[in-house]
Amino acid sequence: MWPDSSETQELLAAARNGDEAARNQLLERHREALRRMVGMRMDRALTRRVDASDIVQDVLVEANRRLTDYLQSTDMPFSLWLRHLARDRMIDAHRRHHAARRNVEREQPLEAARRSDQSAFDLAALVRDRELTPAAAATHHELEMRFQAAIETLEDNDREVVLMRHFEQLSNKDVAEALQISESAAGMRYLRAMRRLRAMLQEPPSQASES
Repeated sequence: MWPDSSETQELLAAARNGDEAARNQLLERHREALRRMVGMRMDRALTRRVDASDIVQDVLVEANRRLTDYLQSTDMPFSLWLRHLARDRMIDAHRRHHAARRNVEREQPLEAARRSDQSAFDLAALVRDRELTPAAAATHHELEMRFQAAIETLEDNDREVVLMRHFEQLSNKDVAEALQISESAAGMRYLRAMRRLRAMLQEPPSQASES
C-alpha cells in the first residue's frame, strides 16, 4: 500500500539538500496511500459530510509545513510520520462531526473491508481453514459478511493490527512503532487476532452470529 521505501529514501535525501521538486514529489507519491488509510477509518456518518481526499489534502499541507523539522530531527519512517499526522486530522474530524462522544480509535474499520473487497477476500482466505467445505464457506458474499462480523468482535488494538498488517501491508516492526509497543507484543497481538478470526470463520454461520 505504501510507496517503495528505497525511492522514498532517495527523495528524503534530496529534500534534505533543498531539492524543492523532490519535496513535492515525496508528498504527492504518498497521497493515494494516505487516502486509503484515511478511508479505512472513516465511519459512514462522517463520509457523508467529509471526503477522505479533503482530509488527505489537509495532512499534506501540514506535512509540507513541518517537513523541514522532520528531516532534521526524527528517525521515524516517513510513512509512519504521515500516519500520525493523518490520525490527528481524523481525530479532529470525528470530534467536530460527532461532538467528541467517541474516541477516533473506536471508529474502526468495517468500511475497510467494504472498500477493499479483494484485500478482505485475501485475508478471509488466509484465516479460513483450507479444509473448510464449500457448504460451510457458502458464497463470497456470506464469507465477506462473516469476515466483517469477526473483525468487529476484536479489541480495538487487535483490529488496528489486522488493518495495518493486511490492508496497509506494514511490517511487524512498523506496526510496533505505530502502536508504540514492542515488536514481540505486536507479533503476539497479531497472532491472537488471527486466531480469533480463524475461529470465527470456522464456526457455522448461526454460531458465529451468536458469538
